[in-house]
Amino acid sequence: MTTPDATARRTLVACAALAVGALTLTACSGDAKADGKSGGSDDARIVISAKNGSVGASINSTGVKVSDGKLTEVKMTESATGADVPGAVAGDGKSWKPGKRLERGTEYRISATAKGESGKTAAAKSTFTTVSTDNSFIGTYTPDGGAKVGVGMPVSFTFDKAITDKKAVQSHIEVTSSSGQKVVGHWFGSQRLDFRPKEYWKAGSEVTTKVDLDGVEGANGVYGVQDKTVTFTVGRSQVSTVDVDTQTMTVVRDGRTVKTVPISSGSADNSTYNGQMVIAEKFRQTRMNGSTVGYGGEYDIADVPNAMRLTTSGTFIHGNYWYDRGNPPFGKQGTSHGCIGLADAQGAGSDTSAKWFFDNSLVGDVVTVKNSPDKTVSPDNGLNGWNMAWSAWTAGSAL
Repeated sequence: MTTPDATARRTLVACAALAVGALTLTACSGDAKADGKSGGSDDARIVISAKNGSVGASINSTGVKVSDGKLTEVKMTESATGADVPGAVAGDGKSWKPGKRLERGTEYRISATAKGESGKTAAAKSTFTTVSTDNSFIGTYTPDGGAKVGVGMPVSFTFDKAITDKKAVQSHIEVTSSSGQKVVGHWFGSQRLDFRPKEYWKAGSEVTTKVDLDGVEGANGVYGVQDKTVTFTVGRSQVSTVDVDTQTMTVVRDGRTVKTVPISSGSADNSTYNGQMVIAEKFRQTRMNGSTVGYGGEYDIADVPNAMRLTTSGTFIHGNYWYDRGNPPFGKQGTSHGCIGLADAQGAGSDTSAKWFFDNSLVGDVVTVKNSPDKTVSPDNGLNGWNMAWSAWTAGSAL
């Protein structure tokens, strides 16, 4: 998962390496010549994309171009600190761009010189401020480029501001698959947009997400800043079914049953959700504290082994080493607070069924629970939009 400032979900992230895009908030002209004259037809003409004195400049597409000549030097600095902003001149000498995306709400200075075909030197400069955090939005997204995921993995965006023009935003995000499957977006409220096909992704397919939000007005006076294309790969198909009646989990890979594992689901008082749940995160060991999910101080285990998140609200499938050795519940009864437990040993390193399942699972794999007395998990509780009929899913698209 990717976040713009390298926080939790790409932490959605992934956004620290945004590609060069186009933002229409500012004029596309700078101080063309130091002396203000047009010059002869063979004189270099320099254009700095962010106009001198402008605010709201792009963090992606700011740069320098020259016609009838070649750039000889470009220097860019942060105004407040004087720190250099590294960049590179293109091989043909006609353009320059920063080596990384700029920061939002920051003033920069650019000075550029070029030599024209006539041999004369031209100069230009600009001082400008990039689009502010208050006047821009970013979407944390998952999965990130290069990831290998299970067949149930949706493409999910969480925006840091409420989106009022959903059509404008959704129309500038395109998700396609090498399998040819039709992919449709669905809005959960005003800040989350997920994409999926009607059925699970085809195993082995490549999915490409093109984000072209730079300059798109998502709400009144609030513009996108992202311009990026990422591609991830869908691995083999693995769907595991937990049957609460029999307290077992059957793991099916590429249509073939590879293992049946005894489990312990939620207890009668704290049952496990029914429905299709997608593995969203994997932790070799993690802390589970009941007070964080509404259970007070009933439990606080610092080193839960081989844990994989199934819902945002706290449902995991994980190893359990604290069970009663004289009366193991696995395959017999549900004893958890709603999670799915598998036999394990403390430290997460032993040869156990929990470790086997962890090692053989991908983020994006599906775990389906049936025959539980609980309700079906909500589609927006985790990455679990598969629990919505296709007609309802497509009805939630802005396009």
